[in-house]
Amino acid sequence: MNYYILVYKTVDNYIEKRAAFRQEHLGLATEYHEAKGLVLAGALDSPPDEALLIFRGENEDDAKSFVNNDPYVKNGLIKEWYIRKWNVVIGKS
Repeated sequence: MNYYILVYKTVDNYIEKRAAFRQEHLGLATEYHEAKGLVLAGALDSPPDEALLIFRGENEDDAKSFVNNDPYVKNGLIKEWYIRKWNVVIGKS
């Protein structure tokens, strides 16, 4: 199994703008956590300008699928995103 990091770059005033979509976003994240390889997810703080989502799987397909279904992306709260394979050396299990 491999690890993939999905990086979101958020728009200005992201915290205020996300309220209308937050429950749907968290529901999607919960679904992917329970069944589709999402290991960890959360926004960075001070400033809240990025978020990181860690996926585990054979390839980056689950991370791409998440992006394509995420209401934050669909509604313009994410101005940029990318996925990188992460070569975990310590803590891999």
